Amino acid sequence: MRDYTEAAVAFDHGQAVAAALHGNLQALNACVECCDRHAGKNTLALAWEDRDGNRARYSFDQLKVQAVRFANVLRAQGVGAGDRVAGLLPRTPQLLVTILATWRLGAVYQPLFTAFGPKAIEHRLEQSAARVVVTDSLNRAKLDTLQRCPTVITVNARSGELDFQQCLDRADAVCEPVMRSGDDPFLLMFTSGTTGPAKPLEVPLRAIVAFQGYMRDAIDLRPNDNFWNLADPGWAYGLYYAVTGPLSLGCATTFYDGPFSVESCARIIQSLGITNLAGSPTAYRLLIAGGSEFSTPVKGRLRVVSSAGEPLNPEVIRWFAEELGVTIHDHYGQTELGMVLCNHHGLQHPVQAGSAGFAIPGHRIVVLGEQGEELPPGQPGILAVDRQHSPLCWFDGYHGLPTKAFVGHYYLSGDTVELNQDGSISFVGRSDDVITTSGYRVGPFDVESALIEHPAVIEAAVIGKPDPQRTELIKAFVVLAAGCAASEALADTLRQHVRQRLYAHAYPREIEFVDELPKTPSGKLQRFILRNQEVAKHHAQQATPASA
Repeated sequence: MRDYTEAAVAFDHGQAVAAALHGNLQALNACVECCDRHAGKNTLALAWEDRDGNRARYSFDQLKVQAVRFANVLRAQGVGAGDRVAGLLPRTPQLLVTILATWRLGAVYQPLFTAFGPKAIEHRLEQSAARVVVTDSLNRAKLDTLQRCPTVITVNARSGELDFQQCLDRADAVCEPVMRSGDDPFLLMFTSGTTGPAKPLEVPLRAIVAFQGYMRDAIDLRPNDNFWNLADPGWAYGLYYAVTGPLSLGCATTFYDGPFSVESCARIIQSLGITNLAGSPTAYRLLIAGGSEFSTPVKGRLRVVSSAGEPLNPEVIRWFAEELGVTIHDHYGQTELGMVLCNHHGLQHPVQAGSAGFAIPGHRIVVLGEQGEELPPGQPGILAVDRQHSPLCWFDGYHGLPTKAFVGHYYLSGDTVELNQDGSISFVGRSDDVITTSGYRVGPFDVESALIEHPAVIEAAVIGKPDPQRTELIKAFVVLAAGCAASEALADTLRQHVRQRLYAHAYPREIEFVDELPKTPSGKLQRFILRNQEVAKHHAQQATPASA
C-alpha cells in the first residue's frame, strides 16, 4: 500500500502533468481507452445479471466487436465527432455497447436515468440537441409526448421503428476510432441547481486520468477484484466509476438489472464473487436493516467497501466492521468534479471518525472563508478546489451558462466543511438549497416547476427535511389557486403529478398547504426560512423522548 503523502507529493508543482492534461493530449478516444487497448487477451469486461437470474459475461474483445458495429449504426443516422447520443437504458449490455459506440465516433454520450419522466427527459434532450436516443421497449413511450424527438433506436422496437439488434446485425464490422484531444468532451452531464433547471456540463477526455486515480487510490481496484458499483450509470457516480473508471484500467465491471434489495445484493455478491463494493449510505442502511439475512451469506467475502453520495453514518462503519469484517470508507465528490476528497483504501493515511478524508492526489482542496481567504483548522467554511494547483481538476464551467462558482482560481463547491488538525476535512452540510435524498441530489427548482404546472397550484417552495433514513426527504410548501381546497387527496394527486413528470425519487413525500411563502422584498424565495423551521422541529422531536 502506498503512503498518502508520497502519492500527493508526486503531484506537487505538477506543471508537467498539468500541461499534458490541458490541451496537449492529442489522439485520444474513450472507446480505445476503455475497450480496444484491453482487447486481445479475452479479459472479462462485464458481468451482467438480471432480476430473473439470467446471466452473461462479455470480454473486452466481444464488446469491441459490438461497439464497432453499433458505431456504424449511429454513423448511418448522421452521428459524427462532437455530436450527442442519449441513452435511456437500464443496466444492460446494450447500454455499455451504446456508450462505447458513441465514444468510438468521437461523439458525446448523454445519460438519461430510466426513472426520469417526460419533462426531465425533454429538458435534457433540448439542451443537448442529441441526434439519437437509444432506449428500450419499457421506456420508449416516454418519448412519445416530446415536441421534438431525435431519431430513436429501441431494444425490442415497435413494428416499423429502428430495432437495436436488427441494426447491429446488419452493420459493417469495420469502424476506425475517431481521435480527439484531451479537452474535447466525451460525456454531457446535468447537475441539479437551486434557481433554474438542471445545468449541462461537458466532461473532457482528460477527466479519464482523474477517474483512474479515484479507482486506484480510493477504491483500491485491483486486477483480481470482482468490482460492483451499485450506482446507476444514469448518474455521475455510476457513469464515471461503474463504467469509465474500471474499464479504462482494464478491470471488469458489474451490471445488475433488477430492483435493489437485501436478497438481490447478497445473491449478486455470492454468485459473482464480489470483493470490492461501492454504493451509497442509503443502500447500506437498507442492508443493515436486513440483519443476518445479509450479513450471514456475505461475511468474509468483501475486501473493501466504499461509500459516496452523502456523509457516512458512524453506525454504518461500525456495523460493516463487526458484522461483515470489512472496512467501509467515506468518499466525497460532485458531478462537476468527480470524487476529490476521500478516505483512501489504496493509500496509507490516518482515518478520523466523521472525516471525509484527504484530497485525492492531483487536487488541492481548501476551506474558504466569506472573504475568500483560506481558513485554518477548526473554522467552518466552503469546500473549494484550488484550480491553479489541481492538475487533475477538469471542470471548466457549465455548457453555455455562466458559472458563479468560480471565484478567482477557486471553484466553490457549495458545501460547508471544516479542516482538521491532521489535514483531513470533515463535512458539515450543504450551504445552498440542493437536497440530498437517498444518495441523490435534487434541485428544488425542478420540483417547484413541476408542481406549478398543476392547475391547483399558484406557488410552491421545496426544501430538504431532515430524515434519519434518507438524510433528507423532499417537502413542498404549496399555495393553492382560488377555489381549491387543501386535502390529503389533493396532496397525493400533486405527489403523483411530480413523480410522473420528473422522476421517482424527486417527488415531495410531504406537502404542506400554506397561505404565502417567505420572500425577500424583491420577491426572491427564501427557502432557508422554511428549512430552518423544519430543522428546529426535527431537533425538538429528537429531544422529546430524552426529556420525557
